[in-house]
Amino acid sequence: MDALQGIGEVGIGSRLKRLSEYMMKETQIVYDTLGFDFDPYLFPTLKVILHKKEVTNTEINQSLQTSQPATTQAINKLAKKGLIRLKSDKEDKRKKLISLSKKGIQLVEDIQPLWESIEHTIKDYTQIKSDSLIEHINKLEKKFTQQNFSDAIMEHYTLNNKKQLEITGYNPEYAQYFYELNIEWLKTYFYVEPFDEEVLSKPQKYIIDKGGYIFFAKLNDEVVGTVALMPLDDNGTFELTKMAVSPKHRGYKIGQQLMTKCIDFAKENKFNKLLLYSNTKLENAIYIYRKFGFVEVQLENNSPYKRSDIKMVYKGL
Repeated sequence: MDALQGIGEVGIGSRLKRLSEYMMKETQIVYDTLGFDFDPYLFPTLKVILHKKEVTNTEINQSLQTSQPATTQAINKLAKKGLIRLKSDKEDKRKKLISLSKKGIQLVEDIQPLWESIEHTIKDYTQIKSDSLIEHINKLEKKFTQQNFSDAIMEHYTLNNKKQLEITGYNPEYAQYFYELNIEWLKTYFYVEPFDEEVLSKPQKYIIDKGGYIFFAKLNDEVVGTVALMPLDDNGTFELTKMAVSPKHRGYKIGQQLMTKCIDFAKENKFNKLLLYSNTKLENAIYIYRKFGFVEVQLENNSPYKRSDIKMVYKGL
């Protein structure tokens, strides 16, 4: 039983506050997922600055009809993020004119498609027939239990802003991305072993020159993922290894597309065996490996990775 919901119309202020906090929290999840360093509470202030080109603190306060401290706080946060610039008025040096910085202009350009998805989702969620505001809120909160607001936004955004993913082969210019993406992944989930550091810092020596392959996933010329096929013997046995995807691009099946590339490449080049090492705590990854046709085999005692507790072999070759 939702106690707040049971209060009825008398608690409408609290209901609106809870609803607002939920939507702000969910919107922040979307910003974080897509890598936008932005706070949904700053949106109204940023939009006023955007539309008025140059504006004063007082004009923002009057436009939004918020308290002066709240406006000042929002301006300070935008300034700290480097999204606005302040300069003195030529006629009144005491007055500060606020405008978007280059970083702010770029953010607005990059984030606009997401704002459109947020607006679309809000319209979709709030097109409800009801006889009162409290009934409208009840139905809206029920919708949120059926699908999280953040999931609905991401669904619309992903469907309407598909980017062309390109998977390309090794290029010495991408060596730094191979290192950085993998080191970030290891530090997030495990730790960097000496073997990792040596191989990742010298991919040409340890992978390419030994007959291995490295692939990179690119979105609009930005490297967002990588994977390697490392030879283990002279009989066509390769290890699928060093797979990593940029944190802000996880959740878009880039890893699965890299996996598909490796499997297709192994078949085309008639590999004898394709295997990988992993850890069972990575449940989602293990599920995907099985989905692609990898099966568990006995892990040798002298596994090259201390963190590995499972070895899998692809059975489709």
